[in-house]
Amino acid sequence: MYDHEYEKLDGLDLAGLLRTGDVSSEELMHCAIRLARQRAPALNALTYEEYEESLLIARNWVARGPFRGIPFLLKDSGLASTRLPSSLGSRLFNDMRYSRNATLTDRFEMAGLIPFARSNVPELCMAPTTEALRNGGPTINPWDSRRSTGGSSGGAAAAVAVGIVPVAHGSDGGGSIRIPASCCGLFGLKASRGLVPMGPFRGEGWGGLAVDGVLSRTVRDTAAALDAIAGAEPGAPYAGPMFENSFLSCVNRETWRPLRIAVWRQPFSGIELAPECLQAVDATARLCQSLGHEMVDVAPPADFDYDGFVDAHADVLAANIVLSVDARLKVLGRDLRDDDLEPAMRDGYESGKSVCAAAYASAINRFHAIGRMMDDCLARFDLLMTPTLVQLPALLGQLAMTGSFREFRRRVGRYSTFLAITNASGQPSASLPTHWTASRLPVGTQVIARFGRDDVILRLAAQIEATGVWQPQTGAAA
Repeated sequence: MYDHEYEKLDGLDLAGLLRTGDVSSEELMHCAIRLARQRAPALNALTYEEYEESLLIARNWVARGPFRGIPFLLKDSGLASTRLPSSLGSRLFNDMRYSRNATLTDRFEMAGLIPFARSNVPELCMAPTTEALRNGGPTINPWDSRRSTGGSSGGAAAAVAVGIVPVAHGSDGGGSIRIPASCCGLFGLKASRGLVPMGPFRGEGWGGLAVDGVLSRTVRDTAAALDAIAGAEPGAPYAGPMFENSFLSCVNRETWRPLRIAVWRQPFSGIELAPECLQAVDATARLCQSLGHEMVDVAPPADFDYDGFVDAHADVLAANIVLSVDARLKVLGRDLRDDDLEPAMRDGYESGKSVCAAAYASAINRFHAIGRMMDDCLARFDLLMTPTLVQLPALLGQLAMTGSFREFRRRVGRYSTFLAITNASGQPSASLPTHWTASRLPVGTQVIARFGRDDVILRLAAQIEATGVWQPQTGAAA
């Protein structure tokens, strides 16, 4: 197979060629590795490349799962893999090794996804851009080299956008799948809490905020991946409602029906909304209306204390910095050094040590209250539509990890304003690549469903995708 053929196909197309014997997993891995060598360095997208070992695995691969044996990337988020080390984008956590796979790693491989490298992340996956000092600086947006790919799944988004892989692992604890999906022109779904396993090393991430998943160029690749990885895990503290049919069936036209969709156009706390982000929502709402859906403009809850939520989110993240850093220092058998962490993360560590038990419990209670608030907002609707981001993809350095941790998190809150609320509520939400600016920069639109109704998002996304508005070509750096 030629590289130009490979990069135009989605994961299920490649799986179809494997099924008919037109290509082998080894041929596909050769394509992915060639493209990675050509394109990833300029974008600073990958780390822990295991090319030769992965070629050998692909050569001896036994077809399985919906993807049968296609190249794949694991995010450098600490998802345990016996094959691929991890750093969490941090000098302190450099070259962590694992004695066993995470449950999700095994499910990815049973789905027919062969990881051959890790994708770059910001330090500890705690930024909406990917600019880790450990990785030599920023991951570059393929559509505009002055801008970020988003974060924390920024390396994954860059790799999918330029055709290195059609689908890649991502995770989302405050927008970390949806932000890079918006910045790079991809589809990114944050699944309902508890739908995707997090074990066996932990029961939850960041007080229940974090969810794993994938980024892809097509809805059906995400749907097929979700079918393969979703499902209860023994001993897990959460279990999302299981969909009776396959998620892949949701992309079929026979399942589409008119929906009632609320639209939020105004951010919380008087935060400024870039005109391009509003244009994206307006265009998507008009398209949905033309497809037969009822669109209703509504205002976000006026009494929602968004600034208080941002501070509570920061409390939980800071407490988790302490937990992770102290555990790593215990393994290393030493104290924290000045150059171990970037400035905002080092301040977050110190700040986290002052988060008392009552403050942590209060933050969790605030998250649960947001779940009830969001359920009320959707009481009369099938979906809620918002901008994904309130600004265009951040310029490199705009959201660097400088200054105090809490000031950094407040800057983040004024960039990804509509996103972390669904991490708090546990609801499914996705960024759809529905709009492009005049300068060819992608701008996403977010849709949010009731808890456990990931299928409703997939149906609408597939219907919008079928109009051709997505323009799923690979990025400019390709």
